[in-house]
Amino acid sequence: MKEDRMHDNALLVKTDHAELEAKKKAGEEKAKLPKPYDPKADAQADLNKLIAQAKKEGKNIMIQAGGNWCIWCLRFNNFVQTTPELKNIVDKKYLYYHLNYSPDNENPKVFSKYINIKEKQAYPFFIVLDKNGKKIHVLKDSSVLEEGKGYSLEKVKEFFNQWTPKS
Repeated sequence: MKEDRMHDNALLVKTDHAELEAKKKAGEEKAKLPKPYDPKADAQADLNKLIAQAKKEGKNIMIQAGGNWCIWCLRFNNFVQTTPELKNIVDKKYLYYHLNYSPDNENPKVFSKYINIKEKQAYPFFIVLDKNGKKIHVLKDSSVLEEGKGYSLEKVKEFFNQWTPKS
């Protein structure tokens, strides 16, 4: 009986150590990644400007909802910014906006225009607006774009290409 308990404790210690190590690695990764979300931004004013610009340029608006606290949000942003093929699609076809959700600023008024804010969200998620600011798509589960510990080039490219403005 005593041996069983010692074995259980050993497992607990190993799990805690592995979990702490994983958290430490994620923290180090998070520290290195660019922080595109601005909790102080006036999101509605920013989006109003983007909609005016989108009308002129004939582009759709891609809103990436999340925060600088979210490792997957930062990974996605970094993946797009450092993958020329994706950055090219985004720069040519979209106006891109990082809509902040954090304890500092949950942006409830802006979010409630596009989603049910009473539902639990998984971050990042994406809201696609047409050039007039009308919601045309919400991708609630970005895990469909993941591959391993990151994102799939093919899946992300397909997602971006699916919602580009139709000429």
